Amino acid sequence: MANSPSGESVAERIVRVLETFDADRSVQTVSQIARRAELPVSTAHRLVTELVATGLLDRDGDGRLHLGMHLWEVAQRGSRALRLRQVALPHMERVQARVGEHTQLAVLEQGEALFLERLSDPDAVSNITRIAGRLPLHASSSGLVLLAFAEEAVQERVLSAPLEAVSAATVTDPDDLRAMLARIRREGIVVAHGFVEPVSTGIAVPIRQRGRVIAALSVILPRDAPSAGAADELRRAAAAIARGLDAPVG
Repeated sequence: MANSPSGESVAERIVRVLETFDADRSVQTVSQIARRAELPVSTAHRLVTELVATGLLDRDGDGRLHLGMHLWEVAQRGSRALRLRQVALPHMERVQARVGEHTQLAVLEQGEALFLERLSDPDAVSNITRIAGRLPLHASSSGLVLLAFAEEAVQERVLSAPLEAVSAATVTDPDDLRAMLARIRREGIVVAHGFVEPVSTGIAVPIRQRGRVIAALSVILPRDAPSAGAADELRRAAAAIARGLDAPVG
């Protein structure tokens, strides 16, 4: 696609427009989109008009904009995340029924843990994770599992960058994190007490497809809750999901 005077392509600017939307900012004006995407208002207006025409954005009766259903429709077609979620969901529901609190599914995406699904009890412990939300790999239990089994280049990129403390318990020393990742690879599980929120414990295990780790399955419990039962449920569910993913489709 043609570039702007700054050298940025139309596709890159469209992505910037779409990325201004999130769970806390689901409805916006063109001016808000322009400011958050760091685009001239005239450019944002032109891009928004084209996105509305294609159904990727919708405009309400007040002229405000939100993500269009057509965007969701296109994203679902043939998405590798779709089959993973379909196979995993019945087993996640079983874990959730037995453990309660929160049950989550995450994948590695552009150096972060991206959450595809979350099941929660109304009275569950505090948890900042959202569907389609992201957390740093070194801070969340799911992220730690994904990082432990990621390619070496991904691990080194995370370990060589400043490691932000999401809470007082987050591991931010590279040597300590290396030791933790090695332990996760040996044991196939991580129990992270208060790494994201002080009141919560994250427990996560890997999900494999044909032997390769492609996702993490986790539960979030109150920090002082026993972890053994939840760990057993997660291991059984992860094994069942792996069998489902490896089964022939059709």
